[in-house]
Amino acid sequence: MGISRPMSSGIGVWELFGPISGTRRLRQYTEAIDGLKNSRRVKAVLINVDSPGGVATASDFLYSAVSRLSAKKPVVVFVSGTCASGSYLAVCSAARIVALPTAIVGSIGVLSVRPILQDLLNKIGVHMDVTKSGRLKDMGSFYREPTEEEKKKEEELIAGFFEYFVSAVAKGRKMEESKVRELATGEVFLGEKARSLGLIDEVGDLDRAIDIAAELGKVSRRLIPMRRRPSLSERLLLRFADDSIEEALVQAEGLLSRRVFYLG
Repeated sequence: MGISRPMSSGIGVWELFGPISGTRRLRQYTEAIDGLKNSRRVKAVLINVDSPGGVATASDFLYSAVSRLSAKKPVVVFVSGTCASGSYLAVCSAARIVALPTAIVGSIGVLSVRPILQDLLNKIGVHMDVTKSGRLKDMGSFYREPTEEEKKKEEELIAGFFEYFVSAVAKGRKMEESKVRELATGEVFLGEKARSLGLIDEVGDLDRAIDIAAELGKVSRRLIPMRRRPSLSERLLLRFADDSIEEALVQAEGLLSRRVFYLG
């Protein structure tokens, strides 16, 4: 009878690619992060990022998950394409951030978007009959222009999101909030400029990021991709629909409502 050998430890690898939304993909992301945090084999984590950000609350959800991971294990971020707005928020608590020279980093800021279809509805002879319990209950509706009071409330809401974003980056990057505020114009920067501003630690390639992760985790350069096995119900569902269909449905649902983004 053979003797079982313990599985080798190494660097856990997770990818944050594409827009961040509040769909099933977000749940898969957070489950993968928790798996990395709890795995005894994973001594350090490498996060490969190419994302423009996305929905503000979903980005914050990832930020909390990555922060918990960073508190337990060394996390190194490699920016292979774009790390802007919500995706930058999500990973700003990492121990190190490495980016390619042509990577796009930054876009610290908040964007609130909604369509107003009042003119279109009038043109086709449709009007909305609304009964509401308070004057702000249908704030952000697509069928009318906002009032001055609603505009002010919206600005206060966006300011709250913005202050949270600035505070999180200052904490994660160990920067003064005043410095982060100077950079928080929504502007994006290429790798070297982002390094000089303190948004990343160095310009380099994937091998360099792996070297740093191995050094911080005191482990070999062995990579352990983190993949979550779909549940039975998910496997059955995926026989009939894929992520692109689900994302399209989510986007369609949000077209007529106010949405707040950390999006670059």
